Amino acid sequence: MDKKIWMPLGLGLAGGLLAFGAVKTMETIAGSGWMPLHAPVQTVANVPGITSSTDFSAAAENAVHSVVHVKTSVEQGYYFNPFRDFFFGFGEQAPQMTPRIVQGSGSGVVISKDGYIVTNNHVIDKAKEVRVSLNDNREYVAEVVGTDPTTDLAVLKIKADNLQPLAFGNSDLLRLGEWVMAVGNPFNLTSTVTAGIISAKGRSINIIDNQSAIEAFIQTDAAVNPGNSGGALINTMGELVGINTAISTRTGSYEGYSFAVPVNIVSKVVDDITRYGMVQRAYLGVTLSDLTPELTKEMNLNVTQGAFLTDVVAGGAAEKAGLQRGDVVVRAGSKTVTRMNELLEVVGAKRPGDKLTVTVLRDGKSRDFELTLRNREGNTDLVKKDDMTAVSSLGARFEPLTAEEKRNLGLRAGVKITDPGTGKLRRAGVPAGFVLVKLNNVLVNTVEDVQKIIGPLKPGDGILLQGYRPDGGADFYAFGL
Repeated sequence: MDKKIWMPLGLGLAGGLLAFGAVKTMETIAGSGWMPLHAPVQTVANVPGITSSTDFSAAAENAVHSVVHVKTSVEQGYYFNPFRDFFFGFGEQAPQMTPRIVQGSGSGVVISKDGYIVTNNHVIDKAKEVRVSLNDNREYVAEVVGTDPTTDLAVLKIKADNLQPLAFGNSDLLRLGEWVMAVGNPFNLTSTVTAGIISAKGRSINIIDNQSAIEAFIQTDAAVNPGNSGGALINTMGELVGINTAISTRTGSYEGYSFAVPVNIVSKVVDDITRYGMVQRAYLGVTLSDLTPELTKEMNLNVTQGAFLTDVVAGGAAEKAGLQRGDVVVRAGSKTVTRMNELLEVVGAKRPGDKLTVTVLRDGKSRDFELTLRNREGNTDLVKKDDMTAVSSLGARFEPLTAEEKRNLGLRAGVKITDPGTGKLRRAGVPAGFVLVKLNNVLVNTVEDVQKIIGPLKPGDGILLQGYRPDGGADFYAFGL
């Protein structure tokens, strides 16, 4: 559906924050799942007595023991308390600003007996503290193990054992019209279950603000509301099939449709986070678009469905395998591809170095190609979070200025940003060739200086770049980690 149509509906990330849900027109709700961790994890088998009938009771009663209540404390700026200073005086200090703490609420799903939980990234984003309440009212402080904004997923860990994880299903096997249930904590109402059917698959609604976002949502008409974020979407056999992540709404509450991240993507993301501390993202090295009647006519194609390659990146996985601009991908692995989101869903479940066979239509003929997927840097390396420097985590390339460049610019310090990458620097508008002189008001002269300044910072901390654009004009850029 056209993005302009969705905007008035108020599609967006709910953040699972009940305190914000009433004033936001864009809401997201979510589901969760577990995945094979680096250490063996025991998962429950299909619950005895649960069948694929329309009797939801056994599946629902089992699932509520695996869905948890996630509570967050988020610092939202500061405020001045004049009454405190009026009664107690300023003393020798200036008037003090008090942090404004906002309480949030969402859901999560137990994915292992020893305390791993999956939820939405937007539920715990920028939280100073995360607490988890189990269905039996036990409460724990949770550690954020890792996050993936591109799929809006996060993994938590609590110090508990003998928990009841939810069994994983296979989202590729879901069928339109199949019954599903959403389990979560809408409006702080714990252990709430609603039912609906699968309305559509592979849906993109442009709500994840990330250039590498993967949107291939399951669309359902199960009622979800603020606070459901991070809860489970299950089938009638009690298996987790998706993560409820968004709703279509004008009011901030449920109005007919909700959207969930497929569990097959959840499984891969959670496994990456628990194995490597970060998601191993694979790339095709192409630019994609859906086929439209206009494009089909313009390119004289004899096919109306598939993922159209508008461009192929030199040296990327697709180019090395022999794919060309104008090819139409109609199959990826065992999955039929009718739109680009379905292709992105398949790739999103794989890592750099994985093989993928795709079927394309070229000049009216069907051809198969085997691709070796690559990472953003164009190789097949898997990288652990511990191996990444703070500089590389920004996704940008830095190099020191030469003595001649310093002399020409009249500088005694500075490093050049040769490539701002596709992450935060790019979104902040930092151009290639920007000469960075000060970082957070500290002079920088080497890449190591950048590393030392960024290294101790935490998610949510601010970054201020000061320097000169390639045309010689002074400029600055500010953004948060």
